[in-house]
Amino acid sequence: MNEDSASPETLSIAEVRGDTPKRSVSNPFQLHVTEDFRKWLSAQNASLAFTTYEGAKLVIMGPGLYGGMTVTERNFERCMAIAAQDHRHIWISTHHQVWKLENGLQPGRHLDGWDRVYLPRAAHITGGVDVHDMAVGKDDVLYGVITQYNCIARIGGVRGSFAPVWKPPFITEIIGEDRCHLNGFCLEDGLPAYATAVAATNKNGEWRGHRHDGGIILNVRSGATVATGLAMPHTPRLYRGRLWFLEAARGWFCSLDPATGTVERHLWLPGFLRGLRFHGNYALVCMSRSRDEVFRDLPLNDELAKRKAEARCAVEIINLATMKSEHTLEITGAVKELYDICLLENCRQPLLYGIEGDDIRQMVVLGDQV
Repeated sequence: MNEDSASPETLSIAEVRGDTPKRSVSNPFQLHVTEDFRKWLSAQNASLAFTTYEGAKLVIMGPGLYGGMTVTERNFERCMAIAAQDHRHIWISTHHQVWKLENGLQPGRHLDGWDRVYLPRAAHITGGVDVHDMAVGKDDVLYGVITQYNCIARIGGVRGSFAPVWKPPFITEIIGEDRCHLNGFCLEDGLPAYATAVAATNKNGEWRGHRHDGGIILNVRSGATVATGLAMPHTPRLYRGRLWFLEAARGWFCSLDPATGTVERHLWLPGFLRGLRFHGNYALVCMSRSRDEVFRDLPLNDELAKRKAEARCAVEIINLATMKSEHTLEITGAVKELYDICLLENCRQPLLYGIEGDDIRQMVVLGDQV
């Protein structure tokens, strides 16, 4: 790639290190980055990881060690939530598993130029419970939103598929019915603090009739509802004293004052929003193009028509001081939806191994001698 090019750069995912030529989407998809996107990643000394369950992919992009951006991707069926833990691990939720990917390199070590080598090391079998969000909390406990069972739970290191720790007060039982579409949560001091749901409903699938204005945000510790009237709120994140979230079905990047319940809509983006992270003075937001059969009749469609805009599949890097997008990664081709995102700090040229093919057989890492 030519860093000094004045036009947006384009990478074909089929040309990078990964599984695409063997399987996954029937047509290729492409990554387009704005002129300074790699420079921004380089300045943060970080790599970007995102998931697309439609394309069954985990993709990691790095600014590179030698002046060129690197992209590595692997197939994981229905890849959704992602959580990173220091330089050591990435956790991803898939169709019926949560995978633990481990960095096989010691800090400061390289392998053939790669400064991280992520290897699938363990899988916890959850069954088809629809894990929508994950975070590593106090004492390295992995928490997740178990959407099909309307609860937040501990995953791994527990008996069974998951161990529930909280459910909304209006949910009468933990049962395999998606009653409210609980879809996101965040931690404070290492413990679950806030959660988002599409509606305060208690019957299987009832939330689907409330996607326009039934969305709520709940205080996990008290059980109180702190915001109502939202259109499919998603991905709550505490940052710098405010609770930030995405109003997915309207396309708004929002924040909430938990003390007053006041919602502020900061920036509208042309897409269905899921996936939010913060780094310094920036927010990273994922947006997706609409699928007619799933997103039909949402307020987002009215917003797009009013603004004469088309929905995009992209990652926007937003300056929190100006509330303007400064850098964009756009995905075109067969992939229309992104789900989750994270930054891998102090990482410039990562390599990802998957569970398909013979490559993983060649990678053996010795653990500590006991």
